[in-house]
Amino acid sequence: MDKQKIKWGIIGLGNIAHQFAKELMLIEEAQLTAVASRNLEKAQEFAEKYNCPKAYASYEDVMNDDEIDILYIATPHDSHAVLTIKALQNNKHVLCEKPIALNYNDALQMINASKKNNKFFMEAFWTRFNPSFQETFSKIKNGEIGEVKYITADFAFQVEELEGNRMTDIKLGGGSLLDIGVYPLFLSYVLLGIPKEILAKSNFHESGADLQTSMILQYDKAQAILHSSFVSSSNMKATISGTKGRINLNPFWFEAQSYTLVKNNHKTKFKLPTKGKGYTYEIEECHQCIKENRIESKFWTHQNSLELIKIVDEVRSQIGLEYPL
Repeated sequence: MDKQKIKWGIIGLGNIAHQFAKELMLIEEAQLTAVASRNLEKAQEFAEKYNCPKAYASYEDVMNDDEIDILYIATPHDSHAVLTIKALQNNKHVLCEKPIALNYNDALQMINASKKNNKFFMEAFWTRFNPSFQETFSKIKNGEIGEVKYITADFAFQVEELEGNRMTDIKLGGGSLLDIGVYPLFLSYVLLGIPKEILAKSNFHESGADLQTSMILQYDKAQAILHSSFVSSSNMKATISGTKGRINLNPFWFEAQSYTLVKNNHKTKFKLPTKGKGYTYEIEECHQCIKENRIESKFWTHQNSLELIKIVDEVRSQIGLEYPL
């Protein structure tokens, strides 16, 4: 029976890794086989909590474990590129947390490593696989709300303690843009593509990381107004407005359990509860791609990741956000 299971390893054991481990337990063919932290005690505690047989005190050890099929990389943004490339070179498939990397050039190297080593690699944009998003995307493509003219989306919450926090540590790729601003940018990109022009402004922490960023994306026949913030909360609802109606992805839109279609002042709510929090769908996509010997997903391709990080790079340039080399 074990031979049929796809064996996962996790690198980086912060909050998101805990959630991911819980989601793996909901997938019958997934098995969490090894976890790695730079702190052995932390790795052992994590492994025990999720009934995982192996705990490593170094990332290299889990990469060298021949039993592992795929590694989930959940470390801070600054190490995504180097760890992904090493893992791919070590004959492992990789699911790497978003953002794919700190910049386009790093992302390109990661994708080249996937191609060179013939190993599956995907950026973990779980929202792309969310049932509400999938159904919304399908309806928009089929013309349900006409031509999309306007998107508004935000991702904002108040961080109580900004000092000494990973989220404001510029060395780790901190700031609201890379941490959560990529979600609204993702939504606009998937629905409208690459913008003609970007206007963006930010307020900054003394570390140099952006605390809040507002963006206007200009397209030939549409606009998007997007926002990310660590200093105040928001409704976290996304609205996609077209010439024949609009769709609201209900809060929290990036993990929506439902959406609302508004046409002729009539509202219809569609409920699509997720399995777990919703990481389950990207996990299942990884499994499907591995079984079919594909190195990328058809739904969130290498090219998609490259185009999105290029948009993020342009926003960074606009606001003057620089990460140390």
